[in-house]
Amino acid sequence: MNYKDFITVVEDYPKKGIRFKDITTLMDNGEAYRQATNDIVAYAEKQGVDVIVGPEARGFIIGCPVAYALGVGFAPVRKEGKLPRETIKVEYDLEYGTSVLTLHQDAIRPGQRVLITDDLLATGGTIKATIELVEKLGGVVVGLAFLIELDYLNGRDKLDGYPIMSLMNYQ
Repeated sequence: MNYKDFITVVEDYPKKGIRFKDITTLMDNGEAYRQATNDIVAYAEKQGVDVIVGPEARGFIIGCPVAYALGVGFAPVRKEGKLPRETIKVEYDLEYGTSVLTLHQDAIRPGQRVLITDDLLATGGTIKATIELVEKLGGVVVGLAFLIELDYLNGRDKLDGYPIMSLMNYQ
């Protein structure tokens, strides 16, 4: 299936010069969304995954159906102050400043094999911070799975050494 047929490119959103890749049109199509999920499930099975981790909010959209299909748990990564129990946190750089991501401190057990999912690999900062959270808890990141990878932003370079699966690449 050519997943790009189900992605709407929105010009100048959220600001001029950006060509936003809208995944909601893929999600609107049950067959395409199911096939994309199944492709990530097949990748996760090959990696021997114990748990899925996804950063908010689109990582939830990708990761939750994968976790459900595999019969494994899903651990959400959220911005500081959004998770109700004790968390660990990591600060990471943004284009203009920093942000903080958190994960429940009991979300991952040492040695668990983790697949991190998100809709988009851009610069890699959010995923690198998510990897750091998982590894702080002793999890083993065995793969990263994305619907879309923006090759021209070189996010893959920040994730050297981790297996990456992307369903679509934009040059």
